[in-house]
This record gives sequence, structure tokens and C-alpha cells, in this order.
Amino acid sequence: MLGTPTRLLAAATMVAGLLAATTLHAQEPKRGGILKIYQRDSPASASIHEEATYSTNVPFMAVFNNLVIYKQDVPQNSLDSIVPELATSWAWSPDNLRLTFKLREGVKWHDGKPFTSKDVKCTFDLLMDKATDKFRKNPRQTWYQNVADVTTNGDFEATFRVNRPQPSLLALLASGYTPIYPCHVSARDMRVHPIGTGPFKFVEFKQNESIKLVRNPNYWKPGRPYLDGLEFPIITNRSTAMLAFIAGKIDMTFPTEVTAPILKDIRAQAPKAICSFGPTNVSTNLIVNREMPPFDNADIRRAMALTLDRQAFIDILSEGKSDIGGSMLPQPAGVWGMPPDMIKTMVGYDPDVQKNRAEARAIMERLGYGPNKRLKMKVSTRNIPSYRDPAVILIDQLKEIYIDAELDVVETSTWFAKVARKDYSVGLNLTGNAVDDPDQTFYENYACKSERNYTQYCNPELEKLFDKQSAETNLEARKKLVWEIDRKLQDDVARPIILHIQAGVCWQPDVHGFTPMVNSSYNGYRFEDLWLDR
Repeated sequence: MLGTPTRLLAAATMVAGLLAATTLHAQEPKRGGILKIYQRDSPASASIHEEATYSTNVPFMAVFNNLVIYKQDVPQNSLDSIVPELATSWAWSPDNLRLTFKLREGVKWHDGKPFTSKDVKCTFDLLMDKATDKFRKNPRQTWYQNVADVTTNGDFEATFRVNRPQPSLLALLASGYTPIYPCHVSARDMRVHPIGTGPFKFVEFKQNESIKLVRNPNYWKPGRPYLDGLEFPIITNRSTAMLAFIAGKIDMTFPTEVTAPILKDIRAQAPKAICSFGPTNVSTNLIVNREMPPFDNADIRRAMALTLDRQAFIDILSEGKSDIGGSMLPQPAGVWGMPPDMIKTMVGYDPDVQKNRAEARAIMERLGYGPNKRLKMKVSTRNIPSYRDPAVILIDQLKEIYIDAELDVVETSTWFAKVARKDYSVGLNLTGNAVDDPDQTFYENYACKSERNYTQYCNPELEKLFDKQSAETNLEARKKLVWEIDRKLQDDVARPIILHIQAGVCWQPDVHGFTPMVNSSYNGYRFEDLWLDR
């Protein structure tokens, strides 16, 4: 775990950037201009609901609206920062089993058709796999497994009926991953030409070249957006992208792609740039296919967890500026993170790495491995630096327990589909939590039937605790349940969390109105409040 001085430095860095952004945002906004944000890779499609990466979320969130959304100028997402969007108000029934939204009238889709309650129902019928049309991929279906149905009352009221109380439902609905889709556009067409109600309209998506959006002149929110458009030139080489930013050819870096070493370079070469650096709610983790021999052996998985030197990863990748924790974002940025003393007692988290590795080698020797009989395998990972770099460190650490691995890089557009169909043995993955709430983390990544449960971990008894914590309304009681669950996930080597990434984003001094979020990298890209002082 990071020491106090390092944590304070990281926090100060983040706060300084946010204060600068707030000060600039207080100026009178100007209209016009095209904001250029470099895009780190070509997403598999333009459909937010079908993808599991902010390579899709960042460029396309501005095309859409949600029922509700996290306030875009508040750094830490919480229930208190949720505001209406396509909904004008919401209310729970007395028994907390029905959540009813009054909807905004007069809103039009980008093709001119009216938005109604039918679009809300169509969206969630798709997500819950109740529609005739189908998503090709549905990574967040488990978010809504507690929703029995969505009904309409006229054109401007929609009600979610849940099987049991679920206080976090509103938080899930506020995520950038929960846009409302139009009934009249097929899921297939949304992958290539998305139609929304948002501040910007889709223009084009050229694979490996660029993504372009233009201002929606008929946006329902008066005076927004300020910009004429957004352009996302696709630059897959991170060094090239950062040089373009330093040279002033790019207005903003791709979120979370600024590492601690890169931050130093930007501050030295572009001292007027505004940067925010801190927690992201994205974890680097080890995924192991439990159905593929020899990794179907729980002892081998335990040995792999024991060899991890988490602090070495943090020191090498981020110069000490990342965090150690379980599946939930660590405190203080995360609401649900386990206390530090509890973290140290979990499998592989003892700071005495050599003791851990001695135990791991003893396990491997009992299984017949040793210096003269080493286990050979591949470590698969996505072909971008934030995945490749820690994968190389993982391969080096596995050597300590008689495992020789080679790196298997997978093109970014096919990575999530590959691991979702379990076409791998061992992988180095990044998992972003779109909402800082256990319901999102547990159901999406560890539920038995979740598409995003890449390791095929399945514990029906623990899943009952998922439901119990989800229904708990007392915050402190819920935290204790969450810690119990998180500890069990780590001790079971469900998906070993190596580190929680701290990273940054930088923007030119003439860019105003952007607020990075500290406990989600997925919810802050509506871009309707951004403007350029040019």
C-alpha cells in the first residue's frame, strides 16, 4: 500500500488539476471550435451497450443521454451527484419495489423522431434479453438481473419493477454505460451509425483513422453544447500521441493514458498544460481460465497468486503512484474499499513476498514442477501499452515459481470477445468499474452467468451474499458484507487484483469545462459543457 506522503502527493496533484479546471470553467464560455482528443485504438464498434471498454465509451458517450447521469462537474460519483437527464424526476414506491421516472417531453432523436417511454422499455428489454432484436454482446446484462420488467404509462412515464429492494439501481442507471437507445434503430445499425438524443451527432468512424461527431443543433438542453464538434484521431502509439499533445496538435489526451513518467515529460515540455492525476477505478488483474488444464487445479492458481509482487508492479509502472486493494477501489477515493490491515491478510497480499513465493514453490514442487521441469504457457493480453507493460512484469514474476511464459498479444478490437468466449489460458487484463458500487463489480465480474466473468469463477453461496449486500440499506452493515465478499474473492483466487491504477489526463490551457472523475473512468464524457478559449 502506498505510504502517506505518496498518497498525499497524488491527492494534491489531482486536486490541483481539478481546481485549475474549476477556476477556468468559471469564465464566460465561448461557442464554436472542434475539440480534438486522441483515441488510443479502434473500438470494435460504436455501440456502448455491446462493448466493455472506454475506447468505445469515451468517443460515443456524447451521442447519447441517460435517464439520469452523474453530475459532470463533480469529481467523485455518488448518489448525491445524480441529476435528471431524459428523466425529469424519479420516485421509489413505498415498498421500494418500483422506481418510476417522469420523462422529458419534446426530445427528438438525431434523425428527428420523437423520444418516448417506448425507447426506455426497448433499451432495457434489449439489456435483459427480452427483445426480439438482440445484442451481439451484452456485457452488462447482469446489472439488471434484479429488474423484473420495465413498463410504460403513456409516452412520458416508465417504471422499473424489481424483485427485491436494490438501492444501487439508480447508480447503475447514471453510468455512462447506460444510454437510452431508440426503438426504431436496430442493434446492428447502432454498431456502425449510432443515433442518440445527446449533444453531439455521429458523423463517421473510420477504423484506425478517426471518429468524428458534430454539434446537435436541436439538443433539448438550451445553450448546449458549446463546441461545434469533437474529433478523435486514432493514434495507437502512446509516445506519438503524447508528442502530438505537447506540440499542440491535440487538445486533450485520452483519459487515463498519462502515466507518472509521461506526466513528468508533459510538465517539462508543455508547462502550461493542465493535468489531473489520481485514482481511476481501473484495476490490473490476472485472469486464469479455470476449465483449461493444468489451470483447473486450484493449487496452481493459488501459487500464481502467491508469486505476485504488487509493490514491484506499482514501482515499475507508476513510480509508486498506484494502490493495492481487492476488487473494490481502495479508500479514500473508493467508498467500499477494505481497510488496509484486512488487505494484508489475504492470499498473496502479505508484504513478505519471499515468504509468499516460498509457499508457492512448495505448492508447485508437490505438483511435480521444479527447476528441471518448468510449466510452459502463454500470457495473453490486449495490444496496448497499459496491458502489455504489466504483462511483461507478470511473466518475469512467474519465473520465480517454475513457470516460463511467453507474451501473446491480441488485437484490441478482438480482446474482449476472445476472453469472453474463454479462448485463453492465462491473461493479463484491466477491469474498469463503471460505477463505484459493489452491485456493478460483483455481478458483472464474478456472477456465475455473467458474460464478463472471464475466469469462470462460480460460487452460488457467495452469490447469495451478493444479493444480501445489494438489498442492505444500512451503509456500515453493507460495507461489512462487501468486505467479507471481497476477501473471499481474493482468497479463492477468483481474479487476482494486482493493482488499482492511478493515471492522468491532460488538456491544453484553452480547453475549459472538463472535470475528471476519481472513482470512475466511464461516466464523465458527455462533453456538453466543454468550450475552447480561441
